[in-house]
Amino acid sequence: MDALVVAARIAQFLGAAVLFGMPLFALYNRAGVDRRQLLAAALLTLAGGVAALGAQAASMTGDAAAIRDPSMIWAVASGTQFGRGLSVRLAATALALAALLLPLRPRTLAVTLVGAVVMGSFAWTGHGAADEGVAGLVHLAADVLHLLAAGVWLGALAALLSLLLRRRSGVDLTELHAALAGFSGVGSIAVAVLLLSGLVNSWFLIGPSRIVDMPSSTYGLLLLVKLALFAAMLGLAALNRFRLTPALAGSLATDPGPAIDALRRSLLLESGAGVLVLAVVGWMGAIAPLSAS
Repeated sequence: MDALVVAARIAQFLGAAVLFGMPLFALYNRAGVDRRQLLAAALLTLAGGVAALGAQAASMTGDAAAIRDPSMIWAVASGTQFGRGLSVRLAATALALAALLLPLRPRTLAVTLVGAVVMGSFAWTGHGAADEGVAGLVHLAADVLHLLAAGVWLGALAALLSLLLRRRSGVDLTELHAALAGFSGVGSIAVAVLLLSGLVNSWFLIGPSRIVDMPSSTYGLLLLVKLALFAAMLGLAALNRFRLTPALAGSLATDPGPAIDALRRSLLLESGAGVLVLAVVGWMGAIAPLSAS
């Protein structure tokens, strides 16, 4: 059941990042959105949330049959902080799904706002909600900002990959370059927020006195893996911004093929690293942090 909880959490992270970050990308780049991708993200988040509720009920009772018991699932959803946070996430995801299916205007803004609630709700079902008082509020706020910044970055990667994998004409390549250039400033802000909020979270979850103990614990090792993947994403993002995007601009009037191929490979690697980061974070959420050990 613990493995199912982790898998369900990873699925929700993936869906929520796309559900928030992709329509936001469309707003600040004045671009269209792929409604099918957003529908898939909403359905993935819903499926992961329902699975997480059932798995949590089974884990708490020690009975695998509880995953199919509506009364036990309701008890978790209404009687625990994890369940209440997850219920908010499921309700917000259902609203996003309705916005995608109904002729709502402006749809993109509506999905972005609801997606922000979906993404931020993970803070109430993780370690960020464990502290109390002023310290608890600071930790929770840092966790919410960390989640939203991650959604901005990962959702933009999904949108850029969608453009790269579908578009071929010269007009579309110009649009692609404009989208890449438009994300550069937003991406820099997202990275800054990730770094600052990550430092705050680390203060609460590890503490300055426990840094040297990181390699000797599962949580610490996973955090080191996460940091290594994050560093790889930063390197690839810098490559895209300072080398590959200018190369695309310089080749639009001649032969953009090699520049497009290089960008596609780089974005695929960056996205792959991002998915691995979410997998590591999903695993870390099921382990006690160093500050609690």
